[in-house]
Amino acid sequence: MKLITRNTDYALRAICYISRNTKVVTVSELVKELGVPKSYMRKILQQLSKTRILESYKGQGGGFKLKASPEKIYLTQVMEVFQGRLGLSGCFLKKDVCPNKGKCLLRKKIILIEETAIKQLKAINIASLLNGWKNGLKKNN
Repeated sequence: MKLITRNTDYALRAICYISRNTKVVTVSELVKELGVPKSYMRKILQQLSKTRILESYKGQGGGFKLKASPEKIYLTQVMEVFQGRLGLSGCFLKKDVCPNKGKCLLRKKIILIEETAIKQLKAINIASLLNGWKNGLKKNN
């Protein structure tokens, strides 16, 4: 199980890059800066635009900007766009209806872990990622 998929990772990188710019950012600029294939990046940006995380501008001078401030865009929002509902508590046998659901010894522990993990993830917004990035640069220099 991957906590963050490749699509989510690329989307977060694109959102962080876009949020550090005051101008509209083009797909070509993102591809050059992030090293992601152009067709792949376009699909990610289209999805982010469709879910209203990004705003798209067409035509000459077109590109993408954030729809909201970095403080109002949360990691879990981006994860749900590309990964669906967050959760760990599905049965490990991948059954929709588990006959053991009510008396499973592992389920209660996994639900506690899931609740803790989701609470931590929901506290992360783009602004906090950018602040961590800035602080990391200062420490490494």
